[in-house]
This record gives sequence, structure tokens and C-alpha cells, in this order.
Amino acid sequence: MNAQNKQSEREHLDRVVASNRKARHDYTIVDVVEAGIVLLGSEVKSVRSGQVQLADAYAHVVNGEMWLDGIHIASYAFAHGVGAHEPMRRRKLLLHREQIRRMQDRINKERLTIVPLEVLFSKGRVKVDIALAKGRQKADRRQAIAKKESELEMRREAGRQKKQAQ
Repeated sequence: MNAQNKQSEREHLDRVVASNRKARHDYTIVDVVEAGIVLLGSEVKSVRSGQVQLADAYAHVVNGEMWLDGIHIASYAFAHGVGAHEPMRRRKLLLHREQIRRMQDRINKERLTIVPLEVLFSKGRVKVDIALAKGRQKADRRQAIAKKESELEMRREAGRQKKQAQ
């Protein structure tokens, strides 16, 4: 019973708050890294309530530091004056220097971009899954959609055959 409590506690601590489905559609994901993010207290409260939008967000390197732009964290209703935050401000990502350097090298060599995929809580801390991604052309997107649809149809057919066998 104690093991079950620990497992449910871990699941509760690791929960996805927001995901960027548009990024998975528009880009081919090459590599994913989990990064910490610097937030104010009112921003953490807004993230806990799920008021985060990642649709047009992107990350970039400035002076050896990784920054996340375009993420919208709604204002917290009970924060006023000094405690309030600007919803669209630039936020710093927490990564090791070596990770940032490796990502910067790959961006320059392979013409990649960095997009956030998910905002999640991990062990009580807000984390962002960022991905090195390559933009898809319109034809590539169509092929990806066709592939997903064919896989879905195959799963459905397998399920139908399984039901008929019973």
C-alpha cells in the first residue's frame, strides 16, 4: 500500500499544465530537453491554475543564456501592484552552459529552431520541455497527417478483427 501512495504522489507531482500541439504539427521534433524556468510568485499561481498558452512561443540564446519569448501566462486575479506580472514578458530558462552551447551549435549547423512543447510540474517545480525542431513544409505536414490516419485505421481494423474473433 505504501508503494501505491508513493506512485500516486509522484504522478500528482509530475503533471502537464499546458502543451503546444501546434508545434508537433508544424515541426519535426529532433530532440527534447527539460528546462527550468524563472517565474515570479504570481506567475506560479497562474500556472497552477492552468492559465498558460504556448501557441506562438519560441526560445533563443542571448549572451550564453536561453530565453523563452511568446509564452502567455495570464495575470493572477489576486495579485495587484508590485506582486503582479506582465503576461507576455521574456522568461529565462535554466539550463547548464554546456547544454546551451550544444543546442546553439546544432541550431547553427542544422538550421533548427527551439520550441516549447509542454509546461509541467515536476517535483513541485515548474519545468518546460523544449525541443530542437525542424520546420515542416506543407507537403511534409500532409504526409504526416496521412501517416497518422493510416496508423489509426490499422489500429481500428485490428480492434474490429479482435472483437470478431471473440
